[in-house]
This record gives sequence, structure tokens and C-alpha cells, in this order.
Amino acid sequence: MEQICLRLVKLDMLSRIRSLNRVDSVVRWCGQRQRPSLFASARTDLRTNSSTSLKPRGSVTVSPSFLCLRSRLSICITAFRPPVHPFIIQSTREIHTSGRLRALPAPLIWMVLKPLQKLMAIILGRSIRKWWLALPPNRKQLFREWTWRRRWHFVGAGAGLLFFVCLFLFTHLDESPVTGRTRLLVFSRENFMELAQVTAEAYMEEFKDSLIARSDPRHQAVELVVRILAERNRDIAEISSVPWTVHVVDGPTINAFVLPNGKVFIFTGMLEAVADIHQLVFILGHEMAHALIGHAAEQASLSHVVELLSLILLTAIWAICPRDSLAVLGQWIQGKLVQFLFDRPFSRKLEAEADQVGLQLAAKACADVRAGPVFWQQMEIYDQLRGEPTIPEWLSTHPSHQNRVRQLDRLVPEALELRARCDCPALPKADPRVIFHQAVKLVLDNDKKQEKIAQEEKTEKQRAGVMLPLPQSPPVPTPGSQPQLG
Repeated sequence: MEQICLRLVKLDMLSRIRSLNRVDSVVRWCGQRQRPSLFASARTDLRTNSSTSLKPRGSVTVSPSFLCLRSRLSICITAFRPPVHPFIIQSTREIHTSGRLRALPAPLIWMVLKPLQKLMAIILGRSIRKWWLALPPNRKQLFREWTWRRRWHFVGAGAGLLFFVCLFLFTHLDESPVTGRTRLLVFSRENFMELAQVTAEAYMEEFKDSLIARSDPRHQAVELVVRILAERNRDIAEISSVPWTVHVVDGPTINAFVLPNGKVFIFTGMLEAVADIHQLVFILGHEMAHALIGHAAEQASLSHVVELLSLILLTAIWAICPRDSLAVLGQWIQGKLVQFLFDRPFSRKLEAEADQVGLQLAAKACADVRAGPVFWQQMEIYDQLRGEPTIPEWLSTHPSHQNRVRQLDRLVPEALELRARCDCPALPKADPRVIFHQAVKLVLDNDKKQEKIAQEEKTEKQRAGVMLPLPQSPPVPTPGSQPQLG
């Protein structure tokens, strides 16, 4: 039995030594050149004297005394452990991983799947209608009876679904920065940061030929205003944690917007529309307010919830309407109701909140907040001069200019108190709103005078034309007479 155990140990050691021999080339002495491995000498001894006990150059000796017989049927063999030397360094193989693929942001995925959800709802509703029309009368009656018998099951399922919807809504409530308003957030701020990066890259590609240089005075003025707004409002975490960068686009559009990741885009048309630096501070504060509050995430969250609930109504419309034309009409009516009852009123609410927070940001930046209402009065006159039609406010996504002026006039006293607490220099006594009203009145009076003078000149010309003799018609030559030159 001892001979059998010894032979098994030898075979096991041979397999281990062969496996260790493959890594013999990577065993090195720290600080010295490569030397023959200890296990190589053990392999040599094994070949030369296989009948004797194995004694490699090391502190490990394997002999039959290490073999113990627990029973006649089981054999316990001690495992061979190679000698461990403190200076032996085993080479490790570096693991190279492929580059991380950036996943699409959740709001972008929802925007892509939104048309597919509507299409699936239409197909489902239309299939239900076709299936119901194809049923014979007796099957329809059986189905009605089956539904009535299980009416309480359906009520319970509806109540459970309503409970989970309410639980979902309550678990996604959030507090708005600065204002402290409770709101619904389905998409997180991090998701919209990723979406903002994708959007910023798209805008940079779109405006790459229209961006003005950083050395341009207009770019430097906007960059200075943004830096002052960020520094004076650094106590707000959503402002201090974002790197703000400015991009000025050369274009006549009167527009400016700020992405949630701090990318500021403003057109030169907006720079020409503002009358002074105080109005520019107010406009940029308004746009920065959208970004720091997270209005984009809030609006997308509400739109997402409303869209999911409207899918049920859309499926019911296509299932109930007897013809596809009526279903299309019902879908159009449903879309308009959602648009005018939810989307546009909520958008106007966010714009009014951005005006309020933007006025506070401008006050902390030591701007003259009284210039805010003046800007919207200028925009109202500008729209009138261009002849743009005035649409009702309930049809627009923004409040009317007059309502904005009234709201800002109510908020100006509070903003002035905030400005005084921020150790800002005193404002001039002349109110820009009063100066603007006087200037507008003067222009209107001059226009009335010019119209009156033009009307008087026109009346005098008409009177003078009546007193002048009528022009005589030239004589008609008779046949055969010579024409007269004159």
C-alpha cells in the first residue's frame, strides 16, 4: 500500500512540476538577474533517482512519513506546496477592457418611444374594435354576462392600479430649489445632464459657422455678465456646481437659452434688443433660473405622466369609434385638449417662476431690477411695430407681455430689498419705468403731431386742387389735316 501511495505522489508531483515549469521563465529574483528555478532542480532529481525520496533545493522535503493511512479504503495524501521565497515576484497579466459605451439618457429614450407608444395604442384599440364587430350576437351577450359577473374583480384591479399610480407619484415628489415648490420629477437631474450634453453637441454642430470669437466685445460682455451672476449667486448649490460657458451666435433671432449643464447660448439679435446691461443681466438671470430649477426635467416628467394616462384614453377612442375617420377626429380633439389644458398652462407657469427667480438672481448681482419690466414693454412695442398678430394668452406657451410687466412690477419692491441686503451700490433716483413711459408718451405725441400736420397738408392740397382749372383735352385732328407739332 505504501508503494502505491508513493507512486501516486510521484505522479501528482510530476503533473504539478510540469505545470510549474511553464511559468519558470517568469520567476525572477528581485534586484538580480534571472536564475534557474528551484523547481527545475527538483525535476532533475526526480529523473535521476526516482526510487529515492524527492529532495529539491529548498526547505520542503516529501517522504513517505507524510503519507498517512486513515483506513484500508481511503488514502490521505498531503498536498505538495512549492517553497515560497520572499523575493519571488510572479508576473501579473494586465486586463484591458473595452471603452465604455455611453447609454442613451432616459428622457431621450422616452422621446424616441413616444410615437411608438401612440402607434401601439392605436393598433390595440383598432384590433379590439375589429374583434368586437366580428363576434356573433350570442357571443357578445355571453361576453357581457361574463363581464358583469366579474365586475368586482375589474373594480379591484382598477383600484389596485390607481393605488400603484398614486404611490409612484408620491415617491417621485421633489422640492424645487430657491422657491421650495413641491413638484413631480420622474426623470432625475443626472438624466437631464446627460441629455444636455448630447443637446449641446448638436447645437455646437449647428452653430459652428455662426459663433463669434471669444475676443469679440459682445462675447466678452456676455461672459462677464454670466460670471458675475454665477459669483454673486454661488450660495445656490445648483449654480456653484455647474461650469458656465458662453456661446454667442451671430443671428437676428431675439432669443437666448441655457442648458442644464451650464451651456449658455445667446443670439446677437437679443444683444441688439436689450437697451442696457441691466436688461441683459435680467434676461440671462431668467434663462439661468430655468437651468438651476430644472424646468426641463419637470416639464418632461409631467408630460410623460400625462402621455401615459392619455394612452388609455387613446386606446378607448380607437376601440369605441365605429370608423377610423371618427377615431382620427377623436385623437385630434384629445391632443388639443391635453395641449391646452396641461402643456401650455404648465409652460406659462414655469416661465412666470423663471421671471421671479431671474429677478432675484439679477438683484443679487447688483443690477437695476427695475429694468426687467421695461424690457417686456419694449418687446410689446417691437411686436406691434412689426405687425405681428396678438394672440390670446391661453393659446401661447409664454405669458403675455402685459401680464409679465404686471407680475414683475409686483416683484420689484421685494427684489430691491434683496439687492440692498447684498451690499450693492445705490441706484439712481430716476426710475427706468417712468423714463420709458415718458419717452413712449413723447414719441406718441410726436406721431400724433406728424399725423395732424400730414392731414392738414393733404386737406390744403385737396382744396387747392378744386380751385385750379380743369386741364383741357387736346384737339382731335380731322381726317386729312396735318398733325401739329408742339
